[in-house]
Amino acid sequence: MSGADRETSAGQEVQRLLRPDLRGRTPYGAPQLDVPVRLNTNENSYPVPQVVVDAVLTALAEDIASLNRYPDREFTDLRKALTAYLEKQSGVSVTPEQVWAGNGSNEVLSHVVQAFGGHGRTALGFTPSYSMHPIISETHGMTWVDGLRSAATEPDAFDLTPESAAAQAREHNPSVVFLCSPNNPTGTALPFEVIGAVLEASPDAIVVVDEAYAEFARPGTRSALTLLAGHPRLVVTRTMSKAFAFAGGRLGYLVAAPELVDALRLVRLPYHLSSPTQTIARVALEHADVMLGTVEVIKHQRDRIVERLAELGARPVASDSNFVLFGGLRDEKATWEALLDEGVLVRDMGIAHHLRVTAGDPDETTAFLEAMTRLAPTHVEREEHQA
Repeated sequence: MSGADRETSAGQEVQRLLRPDLRGRTPYGAPQLDVPVRLNTNENSYPVPQVVVDAVLTALAEDIASLNRYPDREFTDLRKALTAYLEKQSGVSVTPEQVWAGNGSNEVLSHVVQAFGGHGRTALGFTPSYSMHPIISETHGMTWVDGLRSAATEPDAFDLTPESAAAQAREHNPSVVFLCSPNNPTGTALPFEVIGAVLEASPDAIVVVDEAYAEFARPGTRSALTLLAGHPRLVVTRTMSKAFAFAGGRLGYLVAAPELVDALRLVRLPYHLSSPTQTIARVALEHADVMLGTVEVIKHQRDRIVERLAELGARPVASDSNFVLFGGLRDEKATWEALLDEGVLVRDMGIAHHLRVTAGDPDETTAFLEAMTRLAPTHVEREEHQA
């Protein structure tokens, strides 16, 4: 048997043994290409400040000698640091018992679905939104329902009203509902009333508000953290990957009622947060002011992108995140390729005539905008020419 035949045979055997609901799926993953300007994964373009690097190295030196021991299973010091940060950032007081953390927010979302989802249960989200929500739900056996936004009838509007969200929640009777504020990929903050409407309309559901980009929201945007006290079925998730410039650190967390957090212990793997992970995250939180020092600069670049793309005839969506979704493209795939040829990598989210670009540092933003200026005459369908 040739090598190719053996590979084919092995592939067929694996597919035969694989869970039927996983056959034919493709794994999550944005392109990781070596280009001069990478603006496709909403990372913070700025490196970790040297003062934090030095503090992390000092703290890790104390950890290394004790790596023969398992880490603190309850990550006690890290939870205290997260509690202190949340109170300072949001003004909401929570206790360490309300905080849960994992290797990125995807892990804590997975814990929620493992504990409250599963076979025979339904998860509801509102498309377009974060693509990992359906992946996590379906790979844990849930039935996924794509809720609708206004874009179903209006191609460049992505609003979600309390009335529409509540009606869809009542219709599908979900066990888990996913909301995003700010939403990915649209960048828009959720109308705050939607959260209460969904909680009321889905009495048998855990309602997850994904606030991965909360630190970038425009002034006056309320956090779902303010609703926690009166809603034991509410979960608010956050991450250190974005505003904290800590994507490689892999630390995400959620805040919920202590009783709900306690239930997550039933599904977490033993010692799921390593000692180094806990240490570097805790040190970063102790230097939160320094780590978040680039947020306002990034917000300025975001607003700069919105303004310039509008001048070019594109249709950017006003953003509360560190990225901008923009429409008005004749062919989004052709524009993606043309930008790549210019050395700029952005994200094709699978939304017709739209692409998403991360707000980078000033040089990266300039490179993207200059490329779009060159491409606009042939790639942007201006308003006056649109049907």
